Amino acid sequence: MTVLRAVLDAARSGAVEILDLTTPLHAATPVLELPEPFANTSRFRLDELSRYDDRGPAWYWNDIHTGEHTGTHLDAPVHWITGRGGLDVSQAPMSTLVSAAAVIDMTAEAAKDPDFVLEVDHIRTWEAEHGPLPEGGWLLYRTGWDARGGDPAAFANADEAGPHTPGLSAECARWLAEESPLTGVGVETVGIDAGAAMGFEPPFPCHHYLLGAGKWGLTSLRNLGLLPPTGALLIVCPLPIVSGSGSPTRVLALVER
Repeated sequence: MTVLRAVLDAARSGAVEILDLTTPLHAATPVLELPEPFANTSRFRLDELSRYDDRGPAWYWNDIHTGEHTGTHLDAPVHWITGRGGLDVSQAPMSTLVSAAAVIDMTAEAAKDPDFVLEVDHIRTWEAEHGPLPEGGWLLYRTGWDARGGDPAAFANADEAGPHTPGLSAECARWLAEESPLTGVGVETVGIDAGAAMGFEPPFPCHHYLLGAGKWGLTSLRNLGLLPPTGALLIVCPLPIVSGSGSPTRVLALVER
């Protein structure tokens, strides 16, 4: 039996479960909102072209209007000034789009403090229990934030001081970019940085360090609580937008049961 046939048979039997880690796209899907004077992305919108009517009697279809960074999406290195000249989303290597996933769970910490940030020591503690981060793989950072995904206000969790959402410290972002073997980092929040990261040094350190190092980001993931700490295979499916800084993305995980 070939390897691929064995995987297919395992998926059909349930020995391998295929999990969807993607936020559905619709008009209320949360998007990142920047303060003035910065430009903001458009929300997702469908414009109906025909629906079995005189515009098209036998077919239904729509135009899609959205930003590159809407819903679950992939951040390409070229998205940030430190990655200027780097790969665009259409150039993502297949080894980045299909790779191993490590899941670190900080749900309890984020529940106590929405501004909680992941530190290098948290990752070292995880590695002491589960082994090293996967070479060329993804670190998926679970905070429980996906439970807020149906409520844009709760998802943004903003007040007069700005949004309060968990993320990574500047030192952790630098370490993952420069010293870890990872290809990228995925989060449940609207962006790969913490809500307060504009005030970090440097501002938005995940974007600054990770994308500057040619690594990738995934945002607005769901269902990370269904994944084991190690052993899942991540499949990332962005649109191959030429010169694109990112793309809405379907993200799947294969997990042995």
